[in-house]
Amino acid sequence: MAMNRTAANADRMGTMPVNQLLLSMAVPMVLSMMVQALYNVVDSIFVARLSEDALTAVSLAFPLQNIMIAIGVGIGVGVSALLSRMLGQEDQEMADRYAMQGFTLDIIAIVAFFVIGLFFVTPYVASQMDPTMENVAGIASDCVVYLRIVCMASFGLFMATLCEKLLSGTGRTIHTMIAQMAGAVTNIILDPIMIFGLLGFPAMGVAGAALATVIGQILNGIIGLIFNLKLNKDIHLKLSYLKPSVPMMSAILKISLPSILMQAIGSMLTYVLNIILMGFSKTAVAVYGAYFKLQSFVFMPIFGLNNGMVPIIGYNYGARNKERIHKTVRLAMTYAVGIMLLGLAACHLFPEQLLRIFDASEDMIAMGVPAFKTISLSFVFAGISIISSSTCQAFGFAVYSLIASIARQLVVLLPCIYFMSLTGALSNIWWAWPMAEIMSLVVCLFFLKRVYRKTDMSLKET
Repeated sequence: MAMNRTAANADRMGTMPVNQLLLSMAVPMVLSMMVQALYNVVDSIFVARLSEDALTAVSLAFPLQNIMIAIGVGIGVGVSALLSRMLGQEDQEMADRYAMQGFTLDIIAIVAFFVIGLFFVTPYVASQMDPTMENVAGIASDCVVYLRIVCMASFGLFMATLCEKLLSGTGRTIHTMIAQMAGAVTNIILDPIMIFGLLGFPAMGVAGAALATVIGQILNGIIGLIFNLKLNKDIHLKLSYLKPSVPMMSAILKISLPSILMQAIGSMLTYVLNIILMGFSKTAVAVYGAYFKLQSFVFMPIFGLNNGMVPIIGYNYGARNKERIHKTVRLAMTYAVGIMLLGLAACHLFPEQLLRIFDASEDMIAMGVPAFKTISLSFVFAGISIISSSTCQAFGFAVYSLIASIARQLVVLLPCIYFMSLTGALSNIWWAWPMAEIMSLVVCLFFLKRVYRKTDMSLKET
């Protein structure tokens, strides 16, 4: 039965009309990513009802929180890739061992972040604070409380991300979406109850937001684990395979590290940006925090589109079918640009309404409207760049994606932000994003053309 399912899937990859195939592969992943975007924004929406300072505190916490997500997702990506490879080779035992080694790596990460939450959160928060700013102690205290909870209870996050990748890596994207939806809905329900003290609960403020997040992640992880144990017949999770294997963990990390590093670079950028924005005002940090959460609803569908596109390219690369590869990439770019244009339109037509989702003050709206309008100019360029970068990864040239990410964020974006900040005008800083995305587009298209040439996948001009 497994071989019949594999053969049917292969035939679909090579013969189904490309547009129909891409949509059938991508839509479940896009929906899954949109659910993930809810995790990114719900806490901030409810926390903003407490105060702008509370929103600033959660925004300052995000770089470290995002590194946790990067490591969890990265481990899952590595495990999923090796799991699929072993199943394709009909090596069930190695597939099962790689799955369990993912849990071993997760345990190491969980212990590490527990220690970080216990001892290193306070200096991390202090490094971003301006001691002369109003209510700096209150903001720092809220940020420490929030981070301590999410770091010390990170087991839900790591279990959820790995179980999701095990399900999606074996073709069970619907089960992935159900687990994510359960966690997100739980988070949404618990946020107002635990933040404001409804239904007999004590009002816990920012701590309530953190608890609602980790409870949602734990439920997501438990449901995902149950699905893998009871419904996923392609893997068998055996405790005896949990014993650390350095070669197997190294193989997972070799695949995971480019993905982890790309997200970690983004976290470092946000960390430095928070420090720069604090030099202007705490409201500026809140503005960027609100933007960063909302932009996930624009970018997450593109990442879902990527997840649907990559296996199609991989299969047709093996089959040496150039036309299907190029058509897949062109269609993915077209859909990506369409999604980004919708995001651009929303930021230009409704910036004030978007900011009011976070209960924005008049000062925050005055700062946020030009920020949203300027940064969103980068969206269309970013959509093409992301698809180009992911295409390079699909061909096995992940290092090109890493180089492009480093060039965009560390070579162009961060220096531009710094030099624009020296002008003393906050509105100038936001122009760094369009400038960086234009550069990134040039680099990504150059690498894409180079990959086509290296793999002999270029279409001959007639």
